[in-house]
Amino acid sequence: MTFEALPKAMTIAGSDSGGGAGIQADIKTLTSLHVYATSVITSVTSQNTLCVDGIHDIPAEFVAKQITAVLSDIGSDAIKIGMLSSAKIIKAVADTLKQFPEQSRHVVVDPVMISTSGSRLLAADAIQALVEELLPITYVLTPNVPEAEILLDLTPGSIKSVKDMCEAAQRLANFGPKFILLKGGHLPLKAANGKEQVVDVVYNAINSSWHEIANDYVDTKNTHGTGCTLSAALAGELAKGVSVEEACENAVTYVKIAIAQTLGGIGAGNGPINHFHPLNWSPYQGKPLIVAIKETLPEGLWADFIDHPFVRGIADGTLPVESFTYYLKQDYLYLQHYARAASLAAFKSGTMEDIAANAAIVVHIAKESQLHLDYCSRWGITKEDVLNTPESVFNSAYTRYVLDKGASGDMLDLKAAMAPCLLGYGEIGLKLFNDPETKREGNPYWDWICQYAADDYQQAVISGIAELEELGKHFISSSVSRFEEVCKTFEQATRLEVMFWEMGQKLC
Repeated sequence: MTFEALPKAMTIAGSDSGGGAGIQADIKTLTSLHVYATSVITSVTSQNTLCVDGIHDIPAEFVAKQITAVLSDIGSDAIKIGMLSSAKIIKAVADTLKQFPEQSRHVVVDPVMISTSGSRLLAADAIQALVEELLPITYVLTPNVPEAEILLDLTPGSIKSVKDMCEAAQRLANFGPKFILLKGGHLPLKAANGKEQVVDVVYNAINSSWHEIANDYVDTKNTHGTGCTLSAALAGELAKGVSVEEACENAVTYVKIAIAQTLGGIGAGNGPINHFHPLNWSPYQGKPLIVAIKETLPEGLWADFIDHPFVRGIADGTLPVESFTYYLKQDYLYLQHYARAASLAAFKSGTMEDIAANAAIVVHIAKESQLHLDYCSRWGITKEDVLNTPESVFNSAYTRYVLDKGASGDMLDLKAAMAPCLLGYGEIGLKLFNDPETKREGNPYWDWICQYAADDYQQAVISGIAELEELGKHFISSSVSRFEEVCKTFEQATRLEVMFWEMGQKLC
């Protein structure tokens, strides 16, 4: 993309010393959306994730000077306006923009009045100036519910439903904006399925039409800068030339992902959302996901799994037969729960292709379980012997952990919990098969080694790794905290794999 082709958006807002909101959030957002950002600073704040403890306004004349400097040279395809903390600044901004009517057609106003931490940011005497001076030249107004109540002089808590939001949006349009995006993040509502949802209402005052945008509510304290980010993303989309309705949808989606893929670990209060998610700024630094996950494991843990004494006993044929046969019985019981986990993956899939792929895994496991029983019969173990064997506490702990991760988490949580089994057995199979020290002739376990070194199993490993990579792109992106969660899941499942070998040795 050449510089000439870049859409341009100007942000007029305050500076957030904590970096999560204001000018800083706007520039991060616009940059990640491939929009060239220019800025006009209206105020300098002293703040962090806990509070705002100081505001220093830039002289109104100098705010106007910044706007003129940018628009007279660089120009702008859209303008986002955030924190304007005094009537003088509001009037200066409005008067200056009126001097550039062509570049002020798409003005997005985020009426910043209250910070995420609860601090009042807009002086009371400035509200009337906002209504009288700025809203008449506003293209899209983006208040949240508390801000809408302040602008309409309503008692806090008056807006309680989507119907109330629609009525409030229609009244706000009387102040002059062509469109109202009334955000419902402060008003999570129960959906028909029992889950909490956030509904944003878009009102088109030009043709009196309504549009609702519903998303699942994400319960997190890391929402600092959501309003700034949404209005900046909206301005960026308008700068690209998309319709208001599409721009609102895109901006809401951007913020939804930024909240869901929180950065984490920044500040002790309301942390920032993740502005980097469109950039594919991987927390695993360009490495394959499974490689990066393994590198986070405690030293020696993966070796404890694939080089366990149980495995070495298989390699040299010295593993006691009673240990192996007990393991075979438990492994069949494990396969039953593994099939349930794959069924859960099919249930959690969002497309027919993914449903079919995971259903095929269930069918494959069912076939493998029959082959497993056939293999057991070669060791004198009948199906009745297997089914009459009490499930080991180690087996229960492992399989229930996998199922719990799948039930309580997303698809990546489930697949990360299942991964050590798939990948570990594949690695063990190849390692023992290719190791010249592995006993072949006279080793009763050689055929067990061969089945995990076989092409069909190794292809399943390759497919599993590819699936993890794709899930990582979707669910992790640039979220360090999400990556750490997945690593912990993989680590715990690996520890339970080690315990599975221990089970075979202890005959629990």
